[in-house]
Amino acid sequence: MSRTRTALAAGLTLVATVGLPAVTTGGASAAAGTLYVDHAPGANCSNSGNGSAAQPFCTVAAAAAVASAGQTVEIAWGTYPEELVFTRSGREGAPIVFRGRPHDVMTQGSVMIGAGETPSKGITVRGAEFVEFEHLYVVTNSPAPSVVVDGANRVKFTDVGAYGRLWITNGSRQVTFARGDVNGTYNKPGITVDGGSTGTVLTTNTVFPGYGSPASVLVDDAPGTVVVSNTIAAECVRGIALDGASAGAVVENNEINTARTQNERCADTAAAVGIGVAPTATAGTVVDYNVVDPRSEGAPYRWADTEYPTQPGFTAGTGQGAHDFVAKVYEPRTLDGPQAVSVDSADENAPGMLPVDAIGEGPVDDPTVRNTGTGKGYRDRGASERRDFGSVFTPAGPVRLLDTREAVGVPGTEAVPAFGQVDLQVAGVAGIPASGVTAVTMNVTVTGPTDNGHLRVYPHGEERPDTSNLNWTAGRTLANQVTVPVKDGKVSFYNHSGGTVHVIADLAGYYGAKGDLFHPLSPSRLLDTREAVGVPGTEAVPAGGTVELKVAGEGGAPLDGVTAVTMNVTVTDPSEDGHLRVYPHGTALTQTSSLNWTAGRTVPNLVTVPVKDGKVSFYNSSGGTVHLIADLAGYYSAEGRLTFTPNSPWRAMDTREDVRTECCLRPAGTVGAFDALDVEIYAPNIAAATLNVTVTEPGTDGHLIVYPGNELMPAVSNLNFQAGETVANQVVVKVNEGHITIRNASAAPVHIIVDLFGTQSY
Repeated sequence: MSRTRTALAAGLTLVATVGLPAVTTGGASAAAGTLYVDHAPGANCSNSGNGSAAQPFCTVAAAAAVASAGQTVEIAWGTYPEELVFTRSGREGAPIVFRGRPHDVMTQGSVMIGAGETPSKGITVRGAEFVEFEHLYVVTNSPAPSVVVDGANRVKFTDVGAYGRLWITNGSRQVTFARGDVNGTYNKPGITVDGGSTGTVLTTNTVFPGYGSPASVLVDDAPGTVVVSNTIAAECVRGIALDGASAGAVVENNEINTARTQNERCADTAAAVGIGVAPTATAGTVVDYNVVDPRSEGAPYRWADTEYPTQPGFTAGTGQGAHDFVAKVYEPRTLDGPQAVSVDSADENAPGMLPVDAIGEGPVDDPTVRNTGTGKGYRDRGASERRDFGSVFTPAGPVRLLDTREAVGVPGTEAVPAFGQVDLQVAGVAGIPASGVTAVTMNVTVTGPTDNGHLRVYPHGEERPDTSNLNWTAGRTLANQVTVPVKDGKVSFYNHSGGTVHVIADLAGYYGAKGDLFHPLSPSRLLDTREAVGVPGTEAVPAGGTVELKVAGEGGAPLDGVTAVTMNVTVTDPSEDGHLRVYPHGTALTQTSSLNWTAGRTVPNLVTVPVKDGKVSFYNSSGGTVHLIADLAGYYSAEGRLTFTPNSPWRAMDTREDVRTECCLRPAGTVGAFDALDVEIYAPNIAAATLNVTVTEPGTDGHLIVYPGNELMPAVSNLNFQAGETVANQVVVKVNEGHITIRNASAAPVHIIVDLFGTQSY
């Protein structure tokens, strides 16, 4: 953030310096309530007017000369290269507020007091009280400080960038600097609090020292200073230094990195102390819940002239830092490695804590990290709340959300017309939360189609994709699991055919901020009634028969804690038409279906189902026998590292067309008999992918096997097809080094299409 803002300050277009009126209690009469400053062309500004919206002041100084208690000075975007000395006071409950418009990333709009090529001489608040500043950037030339509070009281800064350091001095009292971005000047700290100033609060700031400075944050002869929730870079100098008579301080929830360029050892390790507290500053001082990065190889702590190289040693020797970490300030997410220690671990009850982070966003609970903080337990340390994670899954159902035959989810019982669309409300339905849902997983079935075609399921209101989820021939009933992003609380279904079709959707679960985490596994067979896998014998499942399958402790899933499993379920050799119901063991038999078949066909479908008592159940809803196969793709549990990021369908591979990969061009062409297709799946830190895989134009009957790249081919299947037909199936597969493999297990070439619907990443 700091480097970005510095570049912003240096790069904005500059305006000519404006002559300043005297900053006194005299001057033009003030307008009531709000004063305006805007020197943009066409703004009709005048420093001799009354600062109305129709005729604003041209300079901030003109407004400062007349502002009185209870008034707000609204400053328009632009660069104001002024020297500003504020001496007028507000009163308790009626401060004088100088407010810029918040920085806009898209337009680069900001309120700049000076800029890189025409710096100002900064802001000084001298002897005043009850004055507040919001949404400003102040740029000065070295070594001048950009913001000075000199003998002033109850002054507050919020979202102020100080590019030229902050200095609070001369007995100032109860000054708060919050959500700021501070860069020190040559040989000076980013922030200095000194001169007997008391009750200073430095909270939720990003701070860099100047080159050669003694510290990033220097508190010297300033008792009762609060330094809380700051992100502090201090290249080879002290991070936070409490010197002189600075007793009674609170230093909590800070991230401190004293390494060279934030990750390298310092040549002078003695200078690179993380937190230093002088003997004269230890009385009543509290140090806790901080993270000190060790990569500088300087001492993390110096307390009363004694250095402590470890957190346990520091706590044992001083009674401080019981909840501190000496660890890398931000360790990138890894599947098995440590999480960032700052996440969900701050002391929410520390003085000076704000309800928002440096960019004004509220706290979020990272579902992959155990909450160890106080209060709600999930505030992060440092100035910024981590948000670089996706959604987690709540298994639900199976429960019917849509049935166009029965007016479920729609007002009538009409079939979806040719090229017609159904918009389905899912948020707030069937136990799904009314807000915060990012995606739903459903088993979608089409029945009674009067013409060949396919179904597209996609986020409501978005452009209709070219991808497909189910492909059918006239008269056939078939199903496919679909995971689709939710937008405006809805998802949409599009009948891409020249005939009518009925559509059914059964909920399997939903994604949001709370829930369970996925664990992808290399595919393994848990059930095969033909081979006595998962069952004691080789008999087919009888009409109306049930199979209870133990999944906990099988195929890489743990014995305890499994809340749901994702399996590719296949029926083969059915003697009559029917459907399969897969549901949690021990619960009432549902009226939903997971897989539909016609006699004699082999049909697969991906199924995600809640687990109860470590088991799931399969019910043969037909008048004939059928064999069942189930291949485990992964499981869900309360603990884990992976979160799901849904995306609008994106085509990762289509062998009918030329496809450019990271390494090369794959020209259009079929995948040969018993040959393999390598597919690259791009996403940061990806561990698994949710795909819709379609086979088309097969020369003979066969099946596809989808498995992680660079692994041996497993004895499983994902998609079964007959010669000449187009068939799709959802696939959830572990990704190795950005690759998966798809094997054509048939004696003739096929075309393969792969659409990406989301990724599981750490």
